[in-house]
Amino acid sequence: MRHNKKFNHLGRTSSHRKAMLANMAASLIMHKRITTTLAKAKALRVYVEPLITKSKEDTTHSRRTVFAYLKDKHAVSELFRDVATKVATRPGGYTRILKTGTRIGDNAEMCFIELVDYNTTYVTDKKDSGQAKRTRRGASKAKAETTAEVKPKVAKQKPAEETPTTEENA
Repeated sequence: MRHNKKFNHLGRTSSHRKAMLANMAASLIMHKRITTTLAKAKALRVYVEPLITKSKEDTTHSRRTVFAYLKDKHAVSELFRDVATKVATRPGGYTRILKTGTRIGDNAEMCFIELVDYNTTYVTDKKDSGQAKRTRRGASKAKAETTAEVKPKVAKQKPAEETPTTEENA
């Protein structure tokens, strides 16, 4: 029976696959983005996301558990120091896979896998969007109402009359 054997073996032995995923996970944590095949990226996502979740709780036990998977102390310290603080509020989905086309030699599907919070291309600040929402329907009425409310009513003041100076006092 083949119960609980759904994951992709990637055409490798168990020890080779574990070593490859550990190296790729360490590279992803250190460099924040790596290029690989789509099948390896999907396998890596399943491998690395639980480790990132584990890194949110900085205890000796969780560090040792993550080190058992990564086998690289520099990657573990980077994960717990920098990555965990950035993803502390995120409930999951720490990685993003972006397809880049096919490889020349064997036509394998290639992609980027990256940590979501480290790519500033997709981060949009809603505070900085200075452009107002544009709609065709009812824009003039809404604009007229808002400008009437905002615009203070200022009474016109007469200019102060100047008192004529006479040369009699001089």
